[in-house]
Amino acid sequence: MRIAIAGKGGSGKTTVAAVVARTLARQGWRVTALDCDSNPNLGVSLGLGPARTMELAAIRPALDAEGVEHAPDAERVLERFGSEAPDGVRLAVVTRIDRPNPG
Repeated sequence: MRIAIAGKGGSGKTTVAAVVARTLARQGWRVTALDCDSNPNLGVSLGLGPARTMELAAIRPALDAEGVEHAPDAERVLERFGSEAPDGVRLAVVTRIDRPNPG
């Protein structure tokens, strides 16, 4: 199952995404949450805290500055940009997806 949360700025998307992710994880679902926002705060809403969320958000710009290839597949995205959040949610802060794979 894939769920996307979209809407206008300030409408509560991040809060809804966090509640849905943690609720599904508590029910035993394997949950991976992607924060693709240019102002990533999903980690804070999931309970990682501001410092860890900002650490995750800083990875991609650092790689961009170095010209390093980001990640060729989902597992490597999680390894490179991700962290375990409360309730077993896996979070990756990717800030944007340049070339999405439709699969």
